[in-house]
Amino acid sequence: MKRFFYLACALITAIMAVAPERASSAERVNFATGGTTGIYYTLGGVIAQTLKDKGLMEITVQSTGASNENLRLVNQGEVPIAFSQNDLAYAAFNGLTPYKAKYENITAIAATHAELIHAVARKGAGISKIEEFRGHRISLGARGSGNEANCRQIFPFFKLTYDDLTPIFLPYGESIDQFKDRQIDGFLFTFPYPHPIMMDITTTHEVEYLPIAGKQADEIIAQYPYFFKADIPAGTYKGQNAAVPTIGVKAMLIADKNTPEDVVYTFTKGLFENLEDIRKGHSKAEEISLKTALEAVTIPLHPGAAKYYREVGLLK
Repeated sequence: MKRFFYLACALITAIMAVAPERASSAERVNFATGGTTGIYYTLGGVIAQTLKDKGLMEITVQSTGASNENLRLVNQGEVPIAFSQNDLAYAAFNGLTPYKAKYENITAIAATHAELIHAVARKGAGISKIEEFRGHRISLGARGSGNEANCRQIFPFFKLTYDDLTPIFLPYGESIDQFKDRQIDGFLFTFPYPHPIMMDITTTHEVEYLPIAGKQADEIIAQYPYFFKADIPAGTYKGQNAAVPTIGVKAMLIADKNTPEDVVYTFTKGLFENLEDIRKGHSKAEEISLKTALEAVTIPLHPGAAKYYREVGLLK
């Protein structure tokens, strides 16, 4: 079945390719990313275009529901390469909540960039800290998403459950529309900064930034060590005059363990040996580095990625 999948992808891409003479010598794969307004999709597009321009791979960038859907697609062999949060990859691989079984087919390629918790409230809603989400309409992202998983992890440290508020389960874009219409009082979203959605909101609306710091941050990290302390730097968004202490996770590239070794090797090598060009196309690529490629990687490496890291001395 998986051999048929790769052959089908190759056939479809070959038909659609603008330069068939180049496509004939390049690998062809699907790359699961995220929603079309998110970093996964836009960064994935730049990576795909760069590797195509270099004649290395023909990559079809696939819009998805991001981490949770990507993990499922990779584990089931429906997509060979994808983005995921490191915390969710860890939970999926080990069969931890919210996953009911182990996703034993997922492997790591590389850690890429930081994704920080943005806890935000509408100015005037009477919310200045996460504990004050109580009694309000709060967006937690799409139900079953990686974003919602982070909410479930974090809320108990602020003595909150979903019963204490009115949880709204909507994707980012729909949530923000309701936030602007004052139908939602706040949200807790996990994404890189600066994020287009936050830039959109703060252009026309005043918001309150809610910190995750001190004892609560320490306790969260003690229980979930894939989180780390970070700041949303001052001036990241309009009206944000001070740094906001928070916590974050790492985005990572993952692969089906049955994806051929040479495919993942070519992808990994192409990524790191063409970072200069990729960075020209997307600001978040500035955070991608060979030095940090294995930081916060929470699942086993794919053999193709490991082969490249051994070649460059990152692994023995």
